[in-house]
Amino acid sequence: MVAPATRAAVELPARRGWAGALRARLTRFALPAVLLLVWQGVSLFVLDETTRALLPPPTTVAAAAWELLVSGDLPRHLFDSLRRESVAFVWALSAVPLGVAMGWWSRVNDQLDPLVEVLRPIPPLAWIPLSILWFGVGDTQNQFIIFLGIFFPILLNTITGVRGVEPNLVRAARCLGADEAAILRRVVLRAALPQIITGIRIGLGVGWMALVAAELVGANSGLGFMINDARTLLRTDIVIVGMVAIGLVGLLLDIAIRELSRRALPWSRSMQH
Repeated sequence: MVAPATRAAVELPARRGWAGALRARLTRFALPAVLLLVWQGVSLFVLDETTRALLPPPTTVAAAAWELLVSGDLPRHLFDSLRRESVAFVWALSAVPLGVAMGWWSRVNDQLDPLVEVLRPIPPLAWIPLSILWFGVGDTQNQFIIFLGIFFPILLNTITGVRGVEPNLVRAARCLGADEAAILRRVVLRAALPQIITGIRIGLGVGWMALVAAELVGANSGLGFMINDARTLLRTDIVIVGMVAIGLVGLLLDIAIRELSRRALPWSRSMQH
C-alpha cells in the first residue's frame, strides 16, 4: 500500500508534466492566434467596404470554407490535386535507381550529369507552355509538371546519399563475399535511405507547389483551378480558402513522411527531427 501523502507526491509531478506539455503545445499556436485577431480587427475596423472585399476577415473565410465543404466542391478539388500528385510521385520514384547508378558508377555519371545539370535549373513552371502543346489541358499535362518538380530533388539527394556511404562498410561486405548486386541492395541503398527520404520530402513540397501553378492555367479541376476561378468572380474568400488548404495539405504530407521515416529508419538520427 502507498501512503496518501506519497501517492500525492507521485501524482503531482505527473499532473504538472501533463499540464506543461499541454501548455507547450498551446503556446505554439499563440502567434497564429494573434495574427488572426489582428487580421480580423484590421479587416473590420480599418478597411473600407471596397478594400474589405480584397481582404475579407477570417470569419468570412471560415464561412466560405464551410460553404465549400458542404457543397462538396473543396473535397472534390482537393481529391483531384492529390490524385495528380500521387501519380506524378510514382513516376518520379524512377529517380532512385537512376541516382544510385549515377552515384555508384562514374561512367554512368559522366554521361548523364551534363544533361541533368542542364535540365535541373529550368523551373517546372517554364515547361507549362510546352507541356500544354504536347499534352493539351488535362491531367497528363499537370502530372508532367509535378513530375519535374519531384524528380530532381530525389535524384540529387540519392546521388549524394550513395556517394556518402562509408567506404569501410563496402569493403567489409566485399570481404564477406558479397557480390555487386548484394552490396548495392543491402549496403549502399540502406545507407543512402535517409538522404533519399530527405529528397522525397523536398520533392513532394516542390511538386505540390508546381501542381497548383500548373492547375492555374492547365486544368478544369483542382485547388489551383478553384483559386483561379474564384479570382475571376472576385471571391477573395474562396481564394484564401484554397491557399490555406494548399498549406495545410503540404504540412500534413511532410508530417506523414517524417513519421513514416521515424518508424522505418529508427537508427537514423537525421530522421528523428
